[in-house]
Amino acid sequence: MSAATKLAMKMSEIREKTAVELAALSRDLRQDLFNLRLQKASSQLEKPARLRTLRRDIARVETRLTELRHKPA
Repeated sequence: MSAATKLAMKMSEIREKTAVELAALSRDLRQDLFNLRLQKASSQLEKPARLRTLRRDIARVETRLTELRHKPA
């Protein structure tokens, strides 16, 4: 499976969620990011690329939340 296919599946999963589910997912992702930053600071981080992936996932979720908030009724 290519990276683009994985991304498309990820976005389709995000688009299926409600605003409440997305807010909870965003909170969980931010907590994971915080934990990874702590690991990085203590030189225990095994996969540094996970930081980048996590930041992008957070951005995708936040973008979808913004879309839902500004959606015309």
